[in-house]
Amino acid sequence: MAERTLRVCALYPDLMNIYADRGNLLLLERRCQWRGIGFEVVAAGLGEGIDPDAHDLFYIGGAQDRDQALCAQDMVDTKREALHAAADAGRVVLGVCGGYQLLGHHYQLGDERIPGVELVDLHTVREDGPRLIGNVAIEVRLPGLTGTRVLAGFENHGGRTHLGPGAQPLGRVLKGHGNTGASGFEGVLRDHVIGTYLHGPLLPKNAWFADWLIATALALRCPPGGGNLARYASWARPTGSLLS
Repeated sequence: MAERTLRVCALYPDLMNIYADRGNLLLLERRCQWRGIGFEVVAAGLGEGIDPDAHDLFYIGGAQDRDQALCAQDMVDTKREALHAAADAGRVVLGVCGGYQLLGHHYQLGDERIPGVELVDLHTVREDGPRLIGNVAIEVRLPGLTGTRVLAGFENHGGRTHLGPGAQPLGRVLKGHGNTGASGFEGVLRDHVIGTYLHGPLLPKNAWFADWLIATALALRCPPGGGNLARYASWARPTGSLLS
């Protein structure tokens, strides 16, 4: 029996799963398997509540505008309070593209305002101009790691995401467009809440980041003062990547 099990809750995996983002969950499962860690994933769909204490990591993928709007209102109605409780307890919440936009206050899509769950201080606006498309690389600095790392992926979004004055970006754009195409920043990071436009899928392109997510999520349930925390945290070193 595995010493630890990573418990993942995937929100709307049938509706918010474009650009092969299901590959992120598959990569998490494989990385856990190679480490001798159990892996459980539970889907939470329309009308279904979630238990903030039953999962270590909550994942929200991207969607087309119509499906995103449908899921957004449902997320506010049935999952908002639980997501806030999970984030406040230090659980990992990862939103990619459309999921990233729904972590904020709202997404203004023409005359329609799509609500967000307000986990982070940001809003998104569909502005005039071309979609922001192409390869992207950002420099990030994550809790528990020394120095900076590079995340690489592919972006394809029409919305421009504007961070509030107290919000911290996930990283600095080295190549590509990022949140607005002009700010020089990409994504958002608030404690263990992460939002990003990086597809690819994100985690297969950045195995070290998958290891950091697993280590961060599992560290919450390590015995106080135990050696597991240091052991898990060491995974995210680039030299420790099993795919390198």
